[in-house]
Amino acid sequence: MMLREIFKKYNFDIKSNRLGPDCPFTHYKLYFKSSMIKLCQEKFYSFSSTSEFRAGAYAINCSKISIGENVIIRPNTMLFADGREKEGFITIEKNVMIGSGVHIYVANHQYTKNNQDIINQGHMPAKNTVLKQGCWIGANAIILPGVHIGENTVVGAGSVVTKTLPARVLAAGNPAKIIKKL
Repeated sequence: MMLREIFKKYNFDIKSNRLGPDCPFTHYKLYFKSSMIKLCQEKFYSFSSTSEFRAGAYAINCSKISIGENVIIRPNTMLFADGREKEGFITIEKNVMIGSGVHIYVANHQYTKNNQDIINQGHMPAKNTVLKQGCWIGANAIILPGVHIGENTVVGAGSVVTKTLPARVLAAGNPAKIIKKL
């Protein structure tokens, strides 16, 4: 019985559209640069050979995630794209800095039916989320669906970004607000 479960888990990990510690049969490859690049180029929509997706990070619906040149996805970061519909892509352009524990989402739970438990309401329509070239997302920040972070914009650690931010600003807080222009 257990061998059957191991074989089933192996097949899931190899064929699934996700990466992370919960997929041990592919996750170990993230510890070695050559196998990490090969795996990421197979799983992601696009993945630059100058980028890294480090062990401990998660990506859900990899085929709808693009990672540009010179980007490092650090441990405990969660990239959650949406495989249900046409929208729901995550695009991370080149030279983007992302701290550990950053979460990026493209959809949220539906919660408009007050006579039904939220868990049974499904999800809102997905929206593309984009991190433009050269931006910096501080550790443990959360980027919500449909948000675009402008070129060379800084998002402070622990911030919750609910709205699109223009280029060359510093934003922080919950919800994130523009503190100054850069």
